[in-house]
Amino acid sequence: MTDSDRSAGRGAGDAEESQDPTATPAVDESPAKSGAGGPPAGVTPHGHDSAGHGRGEREKPHGFSRRQFLGLAGLGTLALGLGGAGGYGLASRKAGDGMSGAVMKKSYPFRGEHQQGIITPAQQQMHTAAFDLTTDSRDDLIQLLTDWTLAAERMTMGEPIQDPSTDKGAPPGDTGETYGSGPASLTITFGVGKSLFRTDDGTDRFSIGDRMPVALENGIPKMAAEKLDPARGGGDLIIEACSEDSMVNLHALHDLTRVAFGRATMRWTQLGYGRTSSTSKDQETPRNLFGFKDGTDNIKAEEPEEELNKRLWIQSTDDQGSWAAGGTYLCFRKIKMMMEVWDELALGEQERTIGRDKLEGAPLSGGEEFTDPDFQKQSGGAPAIEADSHVALMHPDNNSGRRMLRRGYNYLEGVDYLGRLDAGLFFIALVRDPADGFIPVLSKMSQDLLTDYLQHVASSVYLVLPGVGENDTYVGQKLFS
Repeated sequence: MTDSDRSAGRGAGDAEESQDPTATPAVDESPAKSGAGGPPAGVTPHGHDSAGHGRGEREKPHGFSRRQFLGLAGLGTLALGLGGAGGYGLASRKAGDGMSGAVMKKSYPFRGEHQQGIITPAQQQMHTAAFDLTTDSRDDLIQLLTDWTLAAERMTMGEPIQDPSTDKGAPPGDTGETYGSGPASLTITFGVGKSLFRTDDGTDRFSIGDRMPVALENGIPKMAAEKLDPARGGGDLIIEACSEDSMVNLHALHDLTRVAFGRATMRWTQLGYGRTSSTSKDQETPRNLFGFKDGTDNIKAEEPEEELNKRLWIQSTDDQGSWAAGGTYLCFRKIKMMMEVWDELALGEQERTIGRDKLEGAPLSGGEEFTDPDFQKQSGGAPAIEADSHVALMHPDNNSGRRMLRRGYNYLEGVDYLGRLDAGLFFIALVRDPADGFIPVLSKMSQDLLTDYLQHVASSVYLVLPGVGENDTYVGQKLFS
């Protein structure tokens, strides 16, 4: 839970109002590669077998070629141009649902040098899940990634993963929660965990053990006083779905889990609401569940390419080799926040712990939110910002300039056995090298005054794969080349 604090000037507005040039604004401007994702074996995207008969018993999902996917572009575009005839297009949500049509129609490109959902303006809702593979077949794994890629590309454009069928004797190709909703700025981001390369007993199931990155091999060292649940971390694969609508995220993970049937099972899942960080200078700094603005000097999408390459993107010269170039590392910490205890602290004590003014977010050394903290300034014979405050310990100036891109979210999971809110921060940091950009900063949390009001309950690190190229069949293709 870092608080990196320096920033250039900011504009106003949240993610859905961003003028990010990568955003795809309207229905009729959707790319013409909107085909269908992985149907059952022998079944066309319209729910009939190759002989033209209705679909019978549902078979295990099978591959679906890029050519078949692109071949349906004309039909998909026509349906979208007609406003989603039959209720399956990008029509706006109905009045009264609290979401504007413009927000629900917004989408981001799926293919590119980097995956979407990293420097994309952070959305308000998140659903993350990790999966364990139930197959030891390399071919099955590649086919799963292919099916997931095609399904994800369709869903991020606001389409069902398969075209609707009128066959009453077969299950629908899509689970259907978001028919007619639109993409809602949905991004779907894929990563891999340590166990994909080698299991704990050293088994190399998919003949990629020699490509194990050092960062995954070493993981995140255990920190003092943490109580981590192994079942809430790890996993062979990880998927993060972010959008402006929680139902859109649920639909994405629901369908991707369904597509994985027989090849992978969900290990753990996490819902997040209300972003706790900004990835664009056009976004205002949000507040955490303690009511403070946090992380005002983290990496933003508008940073110079040199800075992004230094701090965020894996380079071909790094230990992983060229297959991971353009990717990044996702480090997460699930942190329970002792809200009831914090709420009873005097305002001055809260501000002293954080090192910031609660109302405006300015450092206690003076100025405004984005004023650089002055750690030498005295007030009443003592440092204006205490040396063990959150700001002092986490700020780049006190960490050799280290900065990270943050995409964290609040979470709430009912109450604990004492009737206290089971809530906190699902902290996500994206860095080029965890050993340099994340772990040294995290290690200082044990000295942080804020730690008295936190409990770290889960932690893991994953490699977020490079982007899907225009001619790629599946995400992570270079890993298996």
